[in-house]
Amino acid sequence: MSESGLWSEGGRAEYIRKLIRNVPDFPQPGILFKDITPLLGDPVGFHVVIDAFTEHYLQRRIDVVVGVESRGFIFGAALAARLNAAFVPVRKPGKLPAAVDRVAYSLEYGSAELEMHKDSLFPGARVVVVDDLLATGGTAAAAAQLVRRQRGEVDSFAFVIELSFLHGRRKLGTAPVLALMSFGADE
Repeated sequence: MSESGLWSEGGRAEYIRKLIRNVPDFPQPGILFKDITPLLGDPVGFHVVIDAFTEHYLQRRIDVVVGVESRGFIFGAALAARLNAAFVPVRKPGKLPAAVDRVAYSLEYGSAELEMHKDSLFPGARVVVVDDLLATGGTAAAAAQLVRRQRGEVDSFAFVIELSFLHGRRKLGTAPVLALMSFGADE
């Protein structure tokens, strides 16, 4: 989604963009981290983001919102409540108490694994995968793989921020991607 249309109304995109803080060299040298904690600390900003997600999905049948640890939990749970959908957390290994499906994947600066309870989805469940940021796409693609293992259908992906210069959409297949704002390499 471009910043025209839904986001151009009343300068909502610019308001949110100003709440994203750049943190150089985190979590390692050379990475410019997009910190959403100022956005989370701004009640209006947080509502604007959840409203935008809700407006996009309200007329679609979404059964489950899958939130990716940890910042995806924040946006995903709020969206699930608004859509009257179930919320399913996708977590780092060792955090879920029952039997899990697990997938390994690559990050822009390392590798990781994600888990989801084996009984989280019913076959054919329409799922939106939510996270705060789309970078290389590895984390979101791994979450989608977990959804498909349980015979759920990935309706789409939703992100607050996309780092477009990392081309993460390429890893996400054909499911639509909603990114509320995009940043280039020099932003």
